[in-house]
Amino acid sequence: MQRPPRPAAVPPPSRPELPRHVAIIMDGNGRWARRRRLPRIAGHKAGVSTIRPVTEECDRLGVHILTLYAFSTENWSRPRTEVAALMKLFSETIDREIDELDAEGIQLRILGRREELGDRLRAKIEQAEARTAHNTGNILNVAINYGGRSEIVDAVRDLAASGADLTGLEEADLSRALYTAGLPDPDLIIRTAGELRISNFLLWQAAYAELYVTETLWPDFGREDLQRALRAFSERERRFGSVEPPEPPDAMAPRASHGG
Repeated sequence: MQRPPRPAAVPPPSRPELPRHVAIIMDGNGRWARRRRLPRIAGHKAGVSTIRPVTEECDRLGVHILTLYAFSTENWSRPRTEVAALMKLFSETIDREIDELDAEGIQLRILGRREELGDRLRAKIEQAEARTAHNTGNILNVAINYGGRSEIVDAVRDLAASGADLTGLEEADLSRALYTAGLPDPDLIIRTAGELRISNFLLWQAAYAELYVTETLWPDFGREDLQRALRAFSERERRFGSVEPPEPPDAMAPRASHGG
């Protein structure tokens, strides 16, 4: 399994009430186009235009790790013309955005089975990742040809190929073999366009993520929509299976003793 570079740094959120890592299922491009009697690819292009303002708003608000679900392993079943147009759009977007991503200190990482992508797109991905690999400002993960189940299968295969003893496999071992190795799990998963499902996205990593669903279609999702999602997250009480929410790290630290 070909992996993205290890994170150059893991930037924390600017404020404790913010999620460290936000993931977004960008849904609704086709419906956006259909409502306007436009071809589906017009919706995908509009969806790409939404990425920059959302990324900028995450940075402005203090969220520095963002993962976007762009193309799933199941999306290959779409019409060939649509798939070809999407692959071309991915390639053009890398060409258009890479200079600014690098200038802004953003590390770009592509999650998914890139071996199944075209040679030219794969080469552009590798060049973009290499160029931004040492950036430490923000991390932008884009999931292309990604599936949560296939990610887990690939991780186990890699562990087996490395000679790991799978009979003693621990959760931490598997986490270190995933595409997201070295990153915190997402605290918040946003889904646009109102569907109430996870759609094979970050299945392992989403174990304790907070879910936020909005009826807004992805091309219409803007800065205020993101602000609402983060505000909803900050108002939730996360228990992680406990009766009481975990104490903050400072409260759990041993108190200094003073000799008398």
